[in-house]
Amino acid sequence: MSTLCYQGGTPHPPGGDGQIRVRVSIIIPTHNEAQSIGRVLADIPSGLVTEVIVVDSKEPRRGYGRACLTGLANTDRPDVVVFLDGDYSDRPSELPILLAPIVEGRADITVGSRLSSNRNAGALPWHQAFGNRLSAGLIRMLYGVQITDLGPFRAGRAEVLRALALEEETYGWAVEMILKGALAGYRIVEAPVSYYPRIGKSKISGTVRGTFGAGWFILSRIVRYYFRRRSGNATTA
Repeated sequence: MSTLCYQGGTPHPPGGDGQIRVRVSIIIPTHNEAQSIGRVLADIPSGLVTEVIVVDSKEPRRGYGRACLTGLANTDRPDVVVFLDGDYSDRPSELPILLAPIVEGRADITVGSRLSSNRNAGALPWHQAFGNRLSAGLIRMLYGVQITDLGPFRAGRAEVLRALALEEETYGWAVEMILKGALAGYRIVEAPVSYYPRIGKSKISGTVRGTFGAGWFILSRIVRYYFRRRSGNATTA
C-alpha cells in the first residue's frame, strides 16, 4: 500500500520523515465492463492509491448510486475517496490532476470536467453534453458553484462525504454530492480531464430510457434542493 503527501490539514500523524500521509481509496462501480476493467486497473498510477474497490452491480437491486454507496461503505479508513467509471472513458492516469486541489488544501470535493479542450470527438454524445451544460448552468445560477460538468471522475475528502449522508441510489448520485456539498458550504473545485469513447454501450446515455431518466432525476434534484433550502431559510426567519 502507498501513500500521498498532504499539505493541508492533519488526516494522519506525521511519519518518521515529518510528512503527513493520506490514504486514497478508489471506488469503481461496474456493470458489464469485463472488456475494459483490466485497462482501467492497469492505468491507475502506482504510489498514489491505498486501495481499489470494484463494485459489481450485477445484483437484483441495481443502480449507479447504490454501487457507489456500497463501495464507500467498504472502504478502509481513507482520507480521500475517488470515484471512477469502469468503461475506460476517463483516464485513471490523470488521478493526480483530480487529487491536487484536495491535497493542496484548496478543495473538499473535486469534479473532473469532460467538456474541456481535451475531450475527444464523439466521446460525449451531443445530448449528454447538452444536458450536462444545462444542469451545470442551473447549479451555477442557483447555488453559485462554478462548474461546467457533472462528470463521474471525482474525488472528495472522506469526512466530507460521510457528513453529506449521501442517499441517492440511481441517477441522482452524481448531482446529490454537488448540491449537498454546496448547501453545506464545502469547497467544490472543477479540474479539466480528458475524455474518450467508452468501451461498450452506456447504460444511461446509450438508451432513450436512460437518457430521459437521468435528465429528469438530475434536474428535479437541482430544483428540489434549491427550494428545500429556501423553505428552510424562510422557516428559520
